Amino acid sequence: MAGHGVMASEESLDYSVHEAWNEATNVYLLVILVSFALLMYARKNKRKIMRIFTLPPAAGTPAEPNFYDSLQKVRLRQQLEMYSIARKYDQQSDSVQLSIE
Repeated sequence: MAGHGVMASEESLDYSVHEAWNEATNVYLLVILVSFALLMYARKNKRKIMRIFTLPPAAGTPAEPNFYDSLQKVRLRQQLEMYSIARKYDQQSDSVQLSIE
């Protein structure tokens, strides 16, 4: 009779292991299905999702300055400096001419 009692406890242990295994596989299946659904949603709405994670560029400054734009700005600055020097020189020569006359 003692042997029969040991056998009964092993069977109940075996049943609880199967029950836990079934619950775990149900959870894994649910996780796999949800992951697959999210993957399909992400493929269809890729642009919407990327807009969430990207920062909008600042209003006044471009994200990456263009080399030719910066070169044009340097050239324009040089031209303005030369123009201001030429204007100063013209003003000085006018004042010299007025003082001579």
